[in-house]
Amino acid sequence: MQALFMRVLALVASLLAISGCAEMDSSVKEHFPTVYSAPVVHSDIDELLDFGNNLANMTTASRTETCRSLMKRQKDEPEIGVLLHLMVGRLLSDACGDIPKILDEIAGIPPAGLSDERMRHLVAIHTEALKRINSASRKLGSLERKHKTVQNVLETKDAAGSKKEESRLLREKLEAIRSMEKQLDETSEGK
Repeated sequence: MQALFMRVLALVASLLAISGCAEMDSSVKEHFPTVYSAPVVHSDIDELLDFGNNLANMTTASRTETCRSLMKRQKDEPEIGVLLHLMVGRLLSDACGDIPKILDEIAGIPPAGLSDERMRHLVAIHTEALKRINSASRKLGSLERKHKTVQNVLETKDAAGSKKEESRLLREKLEAIRSMEKQLDETSEGK
């Protein structure tokens, strides 16, 4: 009888421990800045990595909503933790803000704001990734403007009944620009 009582007691203790862990797990999840959660309270490296993983597994609409929520919070009450979440989120969604603005704000974090060395490394990696994305976007924008200009010139010249030779030269220039775009895409993918 006493052995049965001890087994029941052990089972009850195990159930209490499991339910306590479940409560602890739910309290930890409250710190994730998803559409359904409470605001970010802290930002350690593990929490940021979990946030990035969760964001990567969201639908595009959920990512956008999460980013908008973070953007609103950062606008209302700027915090380093929210900024770091925007930095991570910007790699996965355009809705997480303007890259130059994020980079400026990250550069303005005082040294004491990132006391963990692993966090500084994560921020350095993400900063360089954002710089590359921003640079590629600017180059692509420049090429698109040139492409449109050449296309408009071609259309104007063709409509005016210009000589075939001029049209051929402009088309060759357009093809050269397209070739440059292709090379840019290939080098961006290769690195």
